[in-house]
Formats: sequence, C-alpha cells, structure tokens
Amino acid sequence: MLRFILSSSKSKLSRKPINVLSSFPNLSVKKGSFSSGYSLNGARGFSREAIKYDVVVVGAGPAGLSAAIRLKQLCCEKNADLSVCVVEKGAEVGAHILSGNVFEPRALDELIPQWRLEKAPIDVPVSSDDFWLLSRTRAFSLPSPFENKGNYVISLSQLVRWLGEKAEELGVEIYPGFAASEILYNESDEVIGIATNDMGVSKDGSRKENFQRGVELRGRVTLLAEGCRGSLSEQLIGKYKLREKGNGQHQTYALGIKEVWEIDANKHRPGYVLHTLGWPLDHKTYGGSFLYHMNDRQVAIGLVVALNYHNPFLNPYEEFQKLKHHPSIRPVLEGGAVLQYGARTLNEGGYQSVPYPVFPGGAIIGCSAGFLNVPKIKGTHTAMKSGMLAAESAFEMLLGGSSLESYWDNLRNSWIWKELYHARNYRPAFEYGLFPGLALSAAERYIFKGRSPLTFKHGKPDHKATNDAKSSFPIEYPKPDGAISFDILTSVYRSNTNHDHDQPVHLQLKDSTTTPRVVNLLKYAGPESRYCPARVYEYTPDDKGQLKLHINAQNCLHCKACDIKDPTQNIKWTVPEGGGGPGYRIM
Repeated sequence: MLRFILSSSKSKLSRKPINVLSSFPNLSVKKGSFSSGYSLNGARGFSREAIKYDVVVVGAGPAGLSAAIRLKQLCCEKNADLSVCVVEKGAEVGAHILSGNVFEPRALDELIPQWRLEKAPIDVPVSSDDFWLLSRTRAFSLPSPFENKGNYVISLSQLVRWLGEKAEELGVEIYPGFAASEILYNESDEVIGIATNDMGVSKDGSRKENFQRGVELRGRVTLLAEGCRGSLSEQLIGKYKLREKGNGQHQTYALGIKEVWEIDANKHRPGYVLHTLGWPLDHKTYGGSFLYHMNDRQVAIGLVVALNYHNPFLNPYEEFQKLKHHPSIRPVLEGGAVLQYGARTLNEGGYQSVPYPVFPGGAIIGCSAGFLNVPKIKGTHTAMKSGMLAAESAFEMLLGGSSLESYWDNLRNSWIWKELYHARNYRPAFEYGLFPGLALSAAERYIFKGRSPLTFKHGKPDHKATNDAKSSFPIEYPKPDGAISFDILTSVYRSNTNHDHDQPVHLQLKDSTTTPRVVNLLKYAGPESRYCPARVYEYTPDDKGQLKLHINAQNCLHCKACDIKDPTQNIKWTVPEGGGGPGYRIM
C-alpha cells in the first residue's frame, strides 16, 4: 500500500507516512504487478500501485515547480482540468536545493507577476557588485561583467519552498520523500511515467519488516526536472540520442562548494556581491569564488571548480578552505559562525551542449538539460522559463493541439536561446588558461557583443581531462584551524545529510575489484578520495594491508561529482531511498 507523507502542519511540503491511499479520491488507481526493468532482489511478487496523472513532474526545483504552476494557470485560463503531480526525492521541498544565488527575477515576473505582494522570500536587492582577480596575497579589481542591477541575493532553497506552496494552492500534488528511480515505457518504447524505488530494503537486498513497494506514477506527459546530471535524464539522453539531435557537444560541468555564515553586524553589507577569479586555483583550472551578503547578518561564500581540471591531486574542498584564508576574505568571516554547508555540480556547457529536450512521451527541463548562463553565473531564471515553455507545449498537446515538439521550437524562439547564444564562447575560451580566457571573453563581451562569427568547442569531456599521477604534482593543503577552515566531516555534519545505513549502496561500481585498484589508485592516485566534497570515497587497508576503495554512501550530498569526474566512468550514481541526502534550509 502506498504511504503518502503528510504533516500535521498547514503546508504539505514535508510529509510523514500514513496509510491513506483513499485520501486522494480524484486519482485513478489500478492495482497490479509490474516488472518493467525491475530487478532488486526479494521484491518480485509484490504488486506496485499505479496512479495516473495527466502530467508527472520529476523534481521539485525551480524548473519543475514552474512547469507545474504554469500548467495549472493554463487550466484556470482555459477552463480545463488536468491533474499534475510533482515527485521529489528530498525529505521536503527545497531540501536538496543549493545555489549561489543572485537571482534574476525575469522568469518569475512572467510566472507570478504579483510575487512582490505575496511575501516571496526575495527581499535583498543587489546593492553593489565587485569583481576581483586574486593572487595569493592581493586582490585586483576588474570591471564587473555581471550586470546585477535589479537582481536579488536570495536563498534558492527558501524560494523553492515558496514556489511549492504556490503550486499546491493551485492544486498540484507534491510528494516529497519519494525518489524516481525508473523510467516506464509502453510497448512502443514511449515514456509513460516513472516508478519510485522500494523502501525498506537492506544492504544485502533482502526485505526488512518495513518493506514497502515503490509506486508507479503514470503520466500522459512526463517532465524531467532532476537538476544537473539527473540520472533518469541522462538515461533518456543516451537512449534517444538527444545530445546528437541538439547542439551536438558534450556537457561540461563544475563543482560548487558553499557555506552560509552568520557574521558580525558591523561587517554585514546586505546586497553586496563579490565574485573572484584566480587564486587559489592554478591558471589552467577554470573556476572562481563568490561572496554574497544576504539578510539577517548572513553571507554565502563558495568556490566553483570546473571538473575538467587536470591534476588528480587537486582537492576542490581543500581549495575552498584555502580561499577563506585570503587576506581580503578572511576578515569578513572572522568572529562569525558557519550555519550550513553543501555542494552541488552545475552545467557549464551552455548553448553548445543543450540536447534536443523532447523524447517520446515527455521532455527534459531546467538544469537537467543545461541552461546555465556561465558568464552571468545564473541559471534559475532560465530553468524556470524552460519549465514554463514545456508546460505550455504539454498543455496544448493534451488538449489536442500542437505536439510536444513545439517546446523545442518555442525554446529556440525565447529569450533563453538569445541569452545562451550570446554567452556561448565565454566558457570554452578558458580552455587556453586564465589570462587567454580573460582576453578572449573580454573580446566577446566588449567587441563582438556575443555576435562572434565563431562558436568555440569544448575540450575533452571532464572525465577524460585528468592527467595521470606520474605527470602531476602533489598538492599539500594546510590543516584546518577550526575557526575559518574545517575538516570535511565537520562540514558534512553541517549539511544535515542523512541516509538509512542499512539500504543498498546507491553509488554503484561497474567493476568493484580491478578498476579502483589498478586504474584509479595506481594510475590516478585515487582521485575520488579528493574530488568528492563529502568523503564518500576513501582507500583503506584490508586485512592483508592492501588499499581497497571504501564507499561511505551515507555521507553523500547528491552532488553528482563522482558520476561526472571518475576517469573510467566506473561509478554510476543512482537514487537512494527517498527522503535521504542533505537537508538544506538556507542554501
């Protein structure tokens, strides 16, 4: 029996299990046994509930919730009745949402024009904007390219919770705590929905006393809004060759690591925005930092490191700890306290890497497709707009109008496409290093104004960019001082990350014996023990003294860095039980 999570509070955005399928009398429910692609030990013979909707949305982030809201708005405008559900793997809406975030309200102005009157958590306008080039001891001011006038410093996890409330007010069903783990197909190989994973399965695959079969959410349209490197989205991109049908180039990624601090009131400058390039990263590694002054004496500080870095000894988490000790950064943090920590990958491929977003039965929206504007370091507004465009196409299709392929046409005719096209050469310009990248990107901005006759290509895929250990220099990182810099397990504790220890490991190795030891350890010096920002992977001696890869899956922040950066693509990220992972509140 399906156990939806409901709370005793007014909002349904966080839920606890109760046994009430009958709470949803409007749903068409069919009991049956389904085995489409399912292979977990011990689960056979148990039936899965199948619940039918007009539209199933996977992921309660900015794109998914914008799509759901827009669908219901259209229903009101056209006097139509479509059922819409959103399934979210986080324990509550916003729990897995992490971003900078300097927010451009363009899409929200279109979606909910009256948001300023409806107590949206957007109340700190950008007051000033600096851009620095850092050396080890100095900061050099550069002209700011970010154009942040009219933007706001926000917590995206808080904004997403507010969007969730708006969606529920319109009649959207939101189910947090349920992880979409499987794509459902019909006999014509069209997507007809998703299935959530089973709950109450032990590490060895056997059923525990609280075993609960997953549920099938069947939709006439399925919209995937899983965020960067969404596991189901990647399956469909490969299955239907959507990358080749789109703009053709592979996606390239970065890892963003972030803390929110509470600082002294006399140092706090609400709305002040700082971005940096350069130190602590070497000149061949693309990346930069941000420092945003929020409200309530809070500042968000973070470091973004492109995952096509070469040196296997580079440790993004330790680079972030170094950054905070820079003479121009440390004084802001001294005397303050860390409130929360987190990490997440982001798409940096931009225009060149956008896949064809429509598959038989649905579409990919938001960061699952990759609409980040790299020079702006903003993707929330484009993710939201993509969800709105997909919703409009889905609505027309469901009411017998145009096909879902109109989403692709509408996308290319929207301001998203114009924005990404003008920004297309900034990220690949830095393939040549920091200073050539600055020169080329300056030419793109001030001379060509985004209209260069050339479109640069990205270099190697991120996992192929890593050099072997013999040709690389080890990096020694200073020990944390416990005041400004911290050991990684202290930081993971601040992310509120939690997983049931007795469940199947969701970080799967295609080869668990030879590849980690012979390739990753001997050739690359075990890079997974460094690129992971949560110490999920570590090499420990076995009873014979041989180093063996150990996976601490319970530490996982769901950042997806391992799925991207592993040199042999031996690691496959799959969803754990719903409700696990980080518990972000102000990220």
